Amino acid sequence: MPVHQALSRNINEISYSAQRAQAVTFSDSYYDVQQALVALKNSPIVTKHSPADLKTYVFGDQVGTTSLQFINSQIQPTQTPKVFETLNDVKQALQTKQIAALVTDTPTAQFISSSEIPGSVMVAQFPSTGEHYGLLFAKGNPLVTCVNKALATLKSNGTLAQLTTKYLKIYTSVPTIKP
Repeated sequence: MPVHQALSRNINEISYSAQRAQAVTFSDSYYDVQQALVALKNSPIVTKHSPADLKTYVFGDQVGTTSLQFINSQIQPTQTPKVFETLNDVKQALQTKQIAALVTDTPTAQFISSSEIPGSVMVAQFPSTGEHYGLLFAKGNPLVTCVNKALATLKSNGTLAQLTTKYLKIYTSVPTIKP
């Protein structure tokens, strides 16, 4: 499928960033994204994750992600995070104990810990920094106006909140810690 067609039809977990918005148009938010911490179950970070403790661990993440930005700007570890080309490389680094933990959006963290890395756990999530998911459109697509009106209605009539409560409890029930 040509890139312009893929960009005009993508409904996925794509978080808004100003840099991304230079190339595409996002709808208004339909879900606020929180970053979450994934570690191996026997790692010290599972029980020792105060803000001061978090600064002492070696983190790893994929190049160019909002999660890597979060590690650097919010956690501010004393050791530079290890940067990998792909998320698969990051997951392998966790499994081989090259890093103490990875940070990714909560839905991805839940999937990684429940289905992809045996012996891993989603330790906690962090307070939202305003990152959010939006529907992705080709730059300037006029349909975004209609989608934003529909999202506003779903928010104001409580539908989005009901859907979150019903279907996303697995994410909303994760403890929140401070970076």
